[in-house]
Amino acid sequence: MAAAPLGAGSLLQFLRLVGQLQRVPRTGWVYRNVEKPESVSDHMYRMAVMALITEDKQLNKDRCVRLALVHDMAECIVGDIAPADNISKAEKHQREEAAMKHLTQLLSEDLRKEIYELWEEYEHQSTAEARFVKELDQCEMILQASEYEELGKMPGRLQDFYDSTAGKFNHPEVVQLVSSINTERNRKIAATTSEPHS
Repeated sequence: MAAAPLGAGSLLQFLRLVGQLQRVPRTGWVYRNVEKPESVSDHMYRMAVMALITEDKQLNKDRCVRLALVHDMAECIVGDIAPADNISKAEKHQREEAAMKHLTQLLSEDLRKEIYELWEEYEHQSTAEARFVKELDQCEMILQASEYEELGKMPGRLQDFYDSTAGKFNHPEVVQLVSSINTERNRKIAATTSEPHS
């Protein structure tokens, strides 16, 4: 006899936990007093779309989308741990690993293995797809920063987010996107500084 699948109750519990990501704000924006900061799931969704529209035929696009959807999943339990929280990388990894084990226990054996292994692949940056998605993670962050600067009419206010990603982009598509974000942003900053003050 085949192993009985986990009940719908278990699946519902998994979906409720993952649903918490809609209510976990991205800590970096909270610390910078950004009004109505994006949630972790907002961030993951746009990353998944960025992965979906890659033109790079060398990458497994389907895997990139899956990595984007899983990479921050543990944050539904541990929250979004930011560098400013002064938690070591090892401690952060340990907490997130325990969260992923707890989460995936709610799934059938095949799904448990698939999702946990995707998370590990991203954590260890062990494939070209994982490294590409890591660049998307950083790129999405500065795209969001540029949007917050624009929405708040405060060009240049979130400079430290750009500084933290300097030199971290290698994939040609991401490099091009980052260049466009920076060009547009610098134009706006220049326009503001050259405006006559009343």
